[in-house]
Amino acid sequence: MGVVSWRVRKISLYFVTIELFKKELRKNASQEKAKILSRFFKTGPGQYGAGDKFLGITVPKQRSIAKQFFDLSLRDLQKLLNSVYHEERLAALLILVLRYHRVDKKEQEKIYKFYLKNTRNINNWDLVDLTAEKIIGPYLEEKDKSVLFKLARSKKLWEKRIAILSTFHYIKKGKSKLTLQIAEILLNDDHDLMHKAVGWMLREVGKRCGEKEEEEFLKKYYKKMPRTMLRYAIERFAENKRLKYLKNKI
Repeated sequence: MGVVSWRVRKISLYFVTIELFKKELRKNASQEKAKILSRFFKTGPGQYGAGDKFLGITVPKQRSIAKQFFDLSLRDLQKLLNSVYHEERLAALLILVLRYHRVDKKEQEKIYKFYLKNTRNINNWDLVDLTAEKIIGPYLEEKDKSVLFKLARSKKLWEKRIAILSTFHYIKKGKSKLTLQIAEILLNDDHDLMHKAVGWMLREVGKRCGEKEEEEFLKKYYKKMPRTMLRYAIERFAENKRLKYLKNKI
């Protein structure tokens, strides 16, 4: 379906409710999978996902349900984003992604602002990774990108991850400048999840924009960047070159 006005689809709201949405999610829940996901996403005391709760639903199933409930109102999506359940928040974000790419620019702006208003609820790495490049990246393409630098300097882990992951949109178009600027800000971050995210984006710069562009950055910073970040960044390099970086012999 092409770009449409939200008003064109309002009639379908009579058939879509948040109660039906929650019911559909729970039909696909699994207590066993919920336990596995709780461990995988580090929900224990003091861990990055502390307190998060899971219903135990696969991402493909959540995507399928999101398509069925595309027309949920922003008010309902806000309720879902406030949920203690991870899958309710993720499914709400997946609906936002679907809607963003099917509506006009005015509605896209509303979705963008709504997303940024909810960064406190976009609070695990999968929630960021599956959505930031699909909403924040495209919206800012022809606009001032200072918000990404503000997010990169945030004290909040997930806002910093949103900053670097949003640049994946540009990497996929062969543009590395913004990614490298954000990566420079995050070089000294102390969280392992940021080391992995930045290293991953640097690797993608090499893969999609050219190894030369990635190496120009690495040669300047590889000796000072966290080891995990470096390992992720050089993962696709030839073995001999990779070892030289790891041994500080470049």
